[in-house]
Amino acid sequence: MSGLKRPQKMGMFGDHWVPGPTLSESERFGDLGHLPPEPAARKRVPIATGFMDYFPDAIAAIAECSQITNEQHNPGQPVHWDRSKSTDEADCLMRHFLDRGKVDTDGVRHSAKLAWRALALLQKEIEASRNP
Repeated sequence: MSGLKRPQKMGMFGDHWVPGPTLSESERFGDLGHLPPEPAARKRVPIATGFMDYFPDAIAAIAECSQITNEQHNPGQPVHWDRSKSTDEADCLMRHFLDRGKVDTDGVRHSAKLAWRALALLQKEIEASRNP
């Protein structure tokens, strides 16, 4: 092992290891934040084939969950994420996890609510890492 440098952290875009220090969120994504600014790096983020195509039914269930819960929490308003009413993702996620496989009283699967909360938690974590 002499002379070999062990990679420190898994890269964000695939199964490659990034040797040495990793790039910050802003260095990876640029100012816009959602995708890397370089074309080659953007191609390593296959949103359709690496996510949407894997889980079409689950994604539809999460979208339906957004619509139904929006009407519960923001009646008559267009679908939007009112973050002032969504502050405890980790605890809510775990409560829905305990009831996974069941349907909630509003007709929405607990697993869809769990997935929505997991995405909300991840989104907030990514945003926080951009603005430490």
